[in-house]
Amino acid sequence: MNQAALPLLFENTAGQLLADPAGFLRATWGPRPRTLAETQALFNQMLRCLQQQRWSRILINQLRMPPFSPTEQQWIAQSWLPRAVTEGGYRHGAVVVSPDVLVRLATAFVTTSVQGLPLTYRSFGTDAAATAWLSQQPG
Repeated sequence: MNQAALPLLFENTAGQLLADPAGFLRATWGPRPRTLAETQALFNQMLRCLQQQRWSRILINQLRMPPFSPTEQQWIAQSWLPRAVTEGGYRHGAVVVSPDVLVRLATAFVTTSVQGLPLTYRSFGTDAAATAWLSQQPG
């Protein structure tokens, strides 16, 4: 898919958010170092997009992302995820995982923090596989 043709919803140092015509949000993490505030801004914009579009699915591309810091991990798991589920209707996340083991470990901390929330994460090696799975989930 030519992602350059998709509508850009938000962009900062942490990454960018695109509207996929299949009815889900595409979050692509950038390769540059980021601050906690930039990470929080990207995640908070994800929540706004879910609410505004009435979407429940996000494709998260982490191929070039630096690992989440422990502070980012805590904030995502304890603050953002519960709000995304309860306020944003977030239900399905397809993660295109980084080859970097530190990124994978930091992400695993977050994705295993969803116990008790009606949220399903799956990890994929390619955007195509993530898109195929996410497209099969209820919108």
